[in-house]
Parts: sequence; structure tokens; C-alpha cells
Amino acid sequence: MRTIDRDRTTLLVIDLQQRLTPALEGGEQAIANSGKLIAAAKALGVPVVVTEQNPKGLGPTVPELSADGLPTLAKMEFDATRADGFFEMLPKDRPDILVTGCEAHICVLQTVLGLIDGGHEVYVAQDAIGSRRAESKEAAVERMRRHGAEIVTTEMAIFEWLSTAADPRFRQLAALIK
Repeated sequence: MRTIDRDRTTLLVIDLQQRLTPALEGGEQAIANSGKLIAAAKALGVPVVVTEQNPKGLGPTVPELSADGLPTLAKMEFDATRADGFFEMLPKDRPDILVTGCEAHICVLQTVLGLIDGGHEVYVAQDAIGSRRAESKEAAVERMRRHGAEIVTTEMAIFEWLSTAADPRFRQLAALIK
């Protein structure tokens, strides 16, 4: 296993939607950390893909994430990899996927398993995912880990993307963590 390479990675933000996130335990943290990852990805040229589960019923992505203009896939499938057009949204030259979103034990888990089955190296930002109950998130994280996903934190991912304090964006991105 290697560090997360910004030139090999796509950030996947799963279903952080207006009517879903208020019910999440730790939902504010998942949104805040996903926002930090989106900001870092934009600054470093890492592509970002967003999914929305049944947006007519659960609403759009929360406005705090500034997802406007990002490629967004509306879906009904819990496993985004089963949705028409999903793999076409992922850059072909970036085999690694960093995942955030909700719910950890449903859409995140099933999508992570689908990505692994599809041959992707998958990293899950544990502090940027959420479920309605802590035990559901814990079980999902353990299952994802058991099936080969690397469990990381937002800070780990950002600093691995940077790789050096000499990067001209170091101060800007380090400020996201504080």
C-alpha cells in the first residue's frame, strides 16, 4: 500500500443531501470534512464526482459543499457502481478513489464494495462519512476494511495529496485542518 497520490485519485462524494444529512450522527462533521476534501481537491486538481440518491425525495447535495458545477450523478441504486453512467464519470487515468458521504452502512458501503470489485484502490475518509447510528457506521467501516478499503482521515488524505511542505498550496490547505 502506498500513500494517496493526487495524480491517481478521484474524490467521490456520496449522497450528502439536504433531507438526509440532518438525521446522521456526526452529520455536521461528515459535511465539514467532505467540504475540506472538496476544497483541497479543487486546489490540487483532483477530480471530484458527486452522487445524489433519489434527489426528488432527498433533495440536492447540501449547499455547504459547494458542489455546483461538479459532475453529479442522480441515482436510485444504493451501489453507485450499478447506476447507468457511473463509471463513465470517473477519469480513466485515475484508478484510486477517495470516498466520503452517507450513509456509511448503505450507499457508501455498497459503492466501496463495487469499486473494489471493479479493480479500484479505495480509500474511505472515516471522519467524512456518516450513518444514523454509530454502530452502523462502525460495522460498515470494519466491513470495508476487511474487503480491502484503506480507512483514512481527512487530514491524512490532504497531507498525502500535498506530500511536501514545499508545495506552494501547503499553507492554504493546512489552514483547512485548523
